[in-house]
Amino acid sequence: MSSHNHPSPANDPRLPLAARPYKSPLVSPQDLPVDYSGFIAVIRGVLGVMFRYKLCSWLAIIFCAQSLANMRSIENDLKQISMAMM
Repeated sequence: MSSHNHPSPANDPRLPLAARPYKSPLVSPQDLPVDYSGFIAVIRGVLGVMFRYKLCSWLAIIFCAQSLANMRSIENDLKQISMAMM
């Protein structure tokens, strides 16, 4: 067996004491990226209602659910979530 397969602890260049957990930076609500899935849900919903396309309506529901699942802000209240589902 060669020593290349199993490095010895004395030759390990990593420092376990220097490892720190990742802390995500704080971002203000104005600087958050645009919610494209919510925008697509609105467009598909309007197209589904105006032109009576069932596929657009189903895609709007799917994109709306995806947008609600990917919410990062806990500050959104029940009213905003219920209006999104309508």
